Amino acid sequence: MFKHILLPTDGSDLSQVAIRKGVRFAKSIGAKVTGVCVVPTQKYFLYMTEITEQLKEESARHHKQEAERNLAFVAKAAADAGVPCETLCETGDQPHASIVAAAEAHGCDLILMASHGRKGVASLLLGSETQKVLTHSRLPVLVVR
Repeated sequence: MFKHILLPTDGSDLSQVAIRKGVRFAKSIGAKVTGVCVVPTQKYFLYMTEITEQLKEESARHHKQEAERNLAFVAKAAADAGVPCETLCETGDQPHASIVAAAEAHGCDLILMASHGRKGVASLLLGSETQKVLTHSRLPVLVVR
């Protein structure tokens, strides 16, 4: 069936639940996992004149550290279950596009991710990275709620 599962994470509690379930699923079918965390591209505009190089570097370092913590959770969950695991830190302003691209580039055959379960107007206004992955991925996507 599936041999390589991509597990995107944003570090949220729901994401961690999906990671645990994804790792258990991978173990049950003999698949490997790849954890991915997407950090934003640091874009600054001319009108943001107070932003110093030090602040830019500090912000980038903060995002990288947060991604490393999120990916360490994936790696530990996989190691504890005896599931082969790789981790990726991707940079992009559209997380869904980075997730889909990572899955394709690394030969994944399933994306398993959490849905925050927003309903009604909130889901329409805020958008959902999970919904965008569902819309743009050519690979199967398993959503955990």
